[in-house]
Amino acid sequence: MITVEHLTKCYGDFMAVNDLSFEIDEGHVYGFLGPNGAGKSTTMNIMTGCLSATEGHIRINGYDIFEEPERAKKTIGYLPEQPPLYMNETPAEYLKFVGEAKGLRGMELKKQIEDVAGQTKIEHVMDRLISNLSKGYRQRVGIAQALLGSPRVIILDEPTVGLDPIQIIEIRELIRQLGENHTVILSSHILSEVQAICEKVLIISQGKLVAFDKPENLEKLLLASNGITFTVEASKEEIEEVLKEVSHITEWDIKTQEYELTTVSVKTESENVRDICRELFFAFADKEDAILEMSSKKANLEDVFIELTEGDNRLFNGKSEKSEVNRK
Repeated sequence: MITVEHLTKCYGDFMAVNDLSFEIDEGHVYGFLGPNGAGKSTTMNIMTGCLSATEGHIRINGYDIFEEPERAKKTIGYLPEQPPLYMNETPAEYLKFVGEAKGLRGMELKKQIEDVAGQTKIEHVMDRLISNLSKGYRQRVGIAQALLGSPRVIILDEPTVGLDPIQIIEIRELIRQLGENHTVILSSHILSEVQAICEKVLIISQGKLVAFDKPENLEKLLLASNGITFTVEASKEEIEEVLKEVSHITEWDIKTQEYELTTVSVKTESENVRDICRELFFAFADKEDAILEMSSKKANLEDVFIELTEGDNRLFNGKSEKSEVNRK
């Protein structure tokens, strides 16, 4: 459906997108992630024909966005981060204008406006000024204009930014429904949102593609996907001796505290964290060292995002002056 080949975009000496290549199949909801300045919005603007590229090609439904822009753009519906709305118009007036700009006329235009208004549930606000609508409804109007022309691809840049929790839930459900009949590309900084909605995720960092897979597969790609933290009455030397004997532990961080208490964070490659917790408990019990508390954490998309985009392979938040990371 969409093929991006060796896409590069430079602003002077700064390379915003660096030899980016990927393919998107039809009929899925894709998440497009990256930290600020990663080249995410630049890539989306090039894909929609709003920005030129320094090098590379983008084909949408077989049409090159640079060589056949009119045909390629007819297959795309786009909602920028700031919806391009005219505040002094009503949704009905605005959608009529957008539909005509997309080449729709007469009964076809009227029917499509009714259809997209129904899909986005804005029928009851069609005659109110857009300036008087809530941000949630403005987003819905923005999505409605992207749907006009029956595009096969819908590209949404931060569609839930600034919305309240109820509005976010409503927009998420709308995006799920759109994914049943369209290919949807969703950019968002809310990782839980991407994990809940998207079937596949692209992550870019410094203009390069660093991951492209299903969210659950990306979680398994981490060197050690799960973590365990516990506090034990034992010395650093005793703890290291035990950890070296426990299976499937790949890394640990030992932080000494007062009163002979030590907090330990470990990373494990095992899928069954509960078994590792049991093994740790009995291993320290054999040494007559008491574990006072223990908690486990399973990796999520946020862990994957941080590890791939920041180049920081540590599982742990912060390090005390007396902490030290070790690996088997």
